[in-house]
Amino acid sequence: MLKEEKGASKLVLIIIVFLLIIALVVLGFFVWYNLSLKEVQKDSQKVIVEIQEGSGISGIADLLEQNGLIKSATAFKIYCRLNEDTAMQAGKYELDKNMSVEQIINELQNGNVVDETVTITFVEGRNMRWIANTIAENTDNTEEDVYNLLLDEEYLDSLIEEYWFITDEIKNDDIYYSLEGYLYPDTYTLANRSEDVRSIFKRMLDKTESVLDDYRTAIEESDYTVHELLSLASVVELEAKNDEDRAEVAGVFYNRLDRGMALQSDVTTYYAFKIDMSERDLTADELSTDNPYNTRSSEMAGEIPVGPICMVSETSIAAVVNPVQTDAIFFVADKNGKVYFSETNQEHEEKIQELKDEGLWYTYED
Repeated sequence: MLKEEKGASKLVLIIIVFLLIIALVVLGFFVWYNLSLKEVQKDSQKVIVEIQEGSGISGIADLLEQNGLIKSATAFKIYCRLNEDTAMQAGKYELDKNMSVEQIINELQNGNVVDETVTITFVEGRNMRWIANTIAENTDNTEEDVYNLLLDEEYLDSLIEEYWFITDEIKNDDIYYSLEGYLYPDTYTLANRSEDVRSIFKRMLDKTESVLDDYRTAIEESDYTVHELLSLASVVELEAKNDEDRAEVAGVFYNRLDRGMALQSDVTTYYAFKIDMSERDLTADELSTDNPYNTRSSEMAGEIPVGPICMVSETSIAAVVNPVQTDAIFFVADKNGKVYFSETNQEHEEKIQELKDEGLWYTYED
């Protein structure tokens, strides 16, 4: 009897020990599990991670653990299974090592991805050098990337095939930058800084097409090619600062072309010598130098520049397509941008003198 009691006591003791071990294991698991759900560290430390499309819970857990954002991939997976938190969105996230598992999951479920978009505003009247610099400043591309693409024959041929308004005229050897004047000035949002020049140009050319489509019939009925019209529009863009003046300035240019006169636009001379107007005045030699862009040259009588000299707005396009009918063959702008039109050279010279006398004549300052 005593032996049986001792055996029973021993069995009870074993059971108790076993239960205690189980209790300790369970307690240890819960302690480990709860600690594993807490933040990795108290101090803030941002980490960028990218969740790929189709990543499962296991893949996400491993990625987070590898980047030191969670203490345990296993605990993360258990939490997700217990809470049925499986609907997480792909994308690039900025997470913090001081975030708990619950906070991280909330970020991934809500799709609080990093906004990598880049917004660039291309301004009418600016030339390709400015465009190249602006792209280089706002993306991972270089200015050289821009210039190299503009020289890519295969690329240019593909554009000629794709867009009705682009022709072989852009491949003229005298043209400085093949797509000058064809890229529409507007604000564009890029997916991120890594978007390449080809993609950026496509956005701009598509916008140009949407604008020109409204004028296509008038352009095709014109005596001038679309390239010539864009070239003239670019001169109008820089010569007339106010929208209301542009159609009349275009009318003056057409009058001069019809009479076989040179446009005599200083803005074309600046472009010919790759000088920005804010840099300095032109010299007499520069003004008279023969260049297919320089409409001050006697060789350019009755001629439009070989190509556009800047980005053009729709207002300038509309101006050359539907110019104001005028008898004027001269115009001059004061330092405030107001334009004055004259029918004779005498009237023109008198207006210039009047502006000088009134202190309205622009004087270049170093």
